[in-house]
Amino acid sequence: MKKLLPPTHFFTYLIISVLLHYALPIAQIINYPFNWLGFLFFIPGGILNIWTDQLFKKNKTTVKPDEKPAVLIQTGPFKISRNPMYLGMTLLLIGAGVILGTVTSFAGAILFIAAMQFVFISQEEKNLQETFGEEFDAYKKKVGRWL
Repeated sequence: MKKLLPPTHFFTYLIISVLLHYALPIAQIINYPFNWLGFLFFIPGGILNIWTDQLFKKNKTTVKPDEKPAVLIQTGPFKISRNPMYLGMTLLLIGAGVILGTVTSFAGAILFIAAMQFVFISQEEKNLQETFGEEFDAYKKKVGRWL
């Protein structure tokens, strides 16, 4: 059985956040007008995803988590995060949670982080380790998994 790719997880957890907000709105913790600050998370989240995708294309390496990478990208957003695309998607989910403002609306972001960590990042890092060895070891010492 083929794994669902990260964008599918992202949209699934976004839907979960919205559904939980309306079906089980536990504690409104961010109220109007402060909930509009959630849009501030969309800007860096969107930029990170677009920028990262462009770097994958520019370097002619795969964006798919289960494929072997051709290049170890260490420039741009990869200077601050080994997983800038997942970080960008997480920021988008956090932004949605802030806009909705309930405790339950943040469930999608939490579930997304857990899914990326356990379903994808461990396999991606194994592939990077096998492919790039000491170069990846040095990169891991400089740059955190998420930040």
